[in-house]
Amino acid sequence: MGSFGTTEIILIVAVLFLLFGASRLPQLAKSFGQTRKAFKDGMKEAEEEERLENEQKRLNPDMVNPSIAAAPQVTSMTDEDLAAEMRRRAEVKQQ
Repeated sequence: MGSFGTTEIILIVAVLFLLFGASRLPQLAKSFGQTRKAFKDGMKEAEEEERLENEQKRLNPDMVNPSIAAAPQVTSMTDEDLAAEMRRRAEVKQQ
């Protein structure tokens, strides 16, 4: 068990010809190859990104994630300051 013999391969090819037809098989093989290549490229890209992140963490262990550190704060205003600003903007809008 595990390896296919000549008879099994011929049977599989015959079933594929019956299911898809001789003209459709090259298109299926091409699309399968393109999909496989795109998957491999995506996996290589993900591995490279992970390697770079790990290297950055190793070189700068105390550095915070830049995307988190650069996130803006919503507001540092108190509720009273916010209410006053809203009133001021409403007055300007009415004028």
